[in-house]
Amino acid sequence: MKEIKIEDYKVSEAIKIEDRKTFVDLDASKKKIEKTLEDTREALGELQDTLYAHGKYAVLVCFQGMDAAGKDSLIREVFKDFNARGVVVHSFKVPTENEKKHDYLWRHYVALPARGKFGVFNRTHYENVLVTRVHPEYILGENLPNVNTVADVDDSFWDKRFEQINNFEKTLAENGTIIFKFFLNLSKESQKHRQLRRLNKRSKNWKFSPGDLDERELWSDYMRCYEEAINRTSKPHAPWYTIPADDKPTARLLVATILLKEMQQYKDIKEPELDAKIRARIEEFKERLNNED
Repeated sequence: MKEIKIEDYKVSEAIKIEDRKTFVDLDASKKKIEKTLEDTREALGELQDTLYAHGKYAVLVCFQGMDAAGKDSLIREVFKDFNARGVVVHSFKVPTENEKKHDYLWRHYVALPARGKFGVFNRTHYENVLVTRVHPEYILGENLPNVNTVADVDDSFWDKRFEQINNFEKTLAENGTIIFKFFLNLSKESQKHRQLRRLNKRSKNWKFSPGDLDERELWSDYMRCYEEAINRTSKPHAPWYTIPADDKPTARLLVATILLKEMQQYKDIKEPELDAKIRARIEEFKERLNNED
């Protein structure tokens, strides 16, 4: 199997999405890829236990991608071996009326992981510079001061929103949250096949919405917005990774490997030392247990 190199996927300079791969050949069988994923996620699960005991970092893992990019199944497979108390997944849908009474980041703030835990955002705060940018009329529903018509949602509005998102993530990073942002880069042709599968397979029908086809017609608009969002917000403390998503097993392994390799760089994440007074009495405690009736 080819080595997975983080730098091939990490966004460290301006990119063009059309130049980023939607498929990568790891020169391995599906069985080999799935076995490697199993080993990798077990290692991630052990690392999460240590993170929980250490208690000084939180990890926020963000997933964005077009419809049918495989976010749900990827999250299920990558985090399968985590202790349930150590990972919380939030799937953000259309904002509720209550959520719209707050600023657009509020619902994401209240869902952030505590120190010692992983938080997974299935769709994220970036919806506020993606969907709303393709459909600026949605901004009117936020009832913002000085935004009365779509004409008010101009370039300066988006500049300010990008600045707010960057500040949001910088604050999190400076206070102990390790941030990963993954864009599942699905080709338009692969999306077509997956949507057809939803229609052809009865058990998958529930996933289909006619609105998905309307959004598909805006593919170019979405790619333009994704490209700008990634380029303007990929920072050393909150990097983006573009993940080829045409093959689901490969995409899952790429994400799991990147998470593991990057987290292993944090050499200070260790299990806490036992109190010296207690450690000095370990043999006493062992003897006490062994001598129970």
